Amino acid sequence: MHAKFSLLLAAILTGFAAVHAAPANATVPTSPITHNEFGEPHTPEFAAGLAAHQADIENSNNGSGVSRLASVATVSTLSTAQVSAFRPFTYYASAAYCSPASTRIWSCGANCNANSGFIPTASGGDGVVTQYWYVGYDPTLQTVIVAHQGTDASKILPVITNINFDPRALSRSLFPGVPTNVRVHDGFGDAQERSAAAALSAVRTTIAQRGASKVTVVGHSLGGAIGLLSALHLKLQLPSSVNVQYRGYGIPRVGNPAFATYIDSLFGTSGAIQRVANRKDPVPILPGRFLGFSHTSGEIHIDEGGVWNGCAGQDNTDGRCTVGAVPNVFVGRAGDHSGPFDGVMIGC
Repeated sequence: MHAKFSLLLAAILTGFAAVHAAPANATVPTSPITHNEFGEPHTPEFAAGLAAHQADIENSNNGSGVSRLASVATVSTLSTAQVSAFRPFTYYASAAYCSPASTRIWSCGANCNANSGFIPTASGGDGVVTQYWYVGYDPTLQTVIVAHQGTDASKILPVITNINFDPRALSRSLFPGVPTNVRVHDGFGDAQERSAAAALSAVRTTIAQRGASKVTVVGHSLGGAIGLLSALHLKLQLPSSVNVQYRGYGIPRVGNPAFATYIDSLFGTSGAIQRVANRKDPVPILPGRFLGFSHTSGEIHIDEGGVWNGCAGQDNTDGRCTVGAVPNVFVGRAGDHSGPFDGVMIGC
């Protein structure tokens, strides 16, 4: 499955790049400050907005005595223990690629064996119209787990979902109180809505059965995008006494800057939301910022040496972070999308 997925993803990216192809023998610019994800110069309007944003960052310290620019530029190396703490969630994200029949009884090979104490509550989806998902409880980590399937190369509709870029507002019934200027990727929003009610019901059941006070949402690729929206949905629907956190892998940008800022304000920027990008994976730089999309804070970028770097801020442009390391699709490697993440390759 990994080889098929890599080939299909490469074909999709090739199609994107063909529309924005660089001239033959041309050197593609690699600065995310001056050029977009296809090596094209930013439009004057986008460049002016970016310059104004940077000026605002440089001139503001929010009363902390430290420039927000310093905060945005901060990069720290994760310890071995911090990296290892991701591994159970990585396997949970990988298990989401397995059929509901197998996750319902928690018998899905290595992915299930890695978290052998997991107690499943429910699973669903068909992998075509609705991505696979499952909900259950991890007694060791003392958290409800909600997992969403990523892009499966053997099904075409999820791939089409991935390249439907139209931004739209969130459902007011699923996401009460969200600011009116928040917009999300249309395909990701639709995909999340298809399993939202069933997943929420299963989470409520698990909380009641286990007395849980923490929920962790996981997902890879498209599943990571669905998962981020799922985490927001659960945060708004569950009692405030329930702590909701998110661990995503290889996720694309999900919404506009207002969405990213809202997520940061609601969850904070101290680790509740964490998204891991692997080496030269091009998926996390799509859809492009020039299309009006932005990442939330919480980036962890695995560099070419396998070092896990914590990258502060939204779309940190430091070379140790994704936007700096993969400034455009021409330097991306589709093969990095499925891992490894601390030795774990994503897939069932």
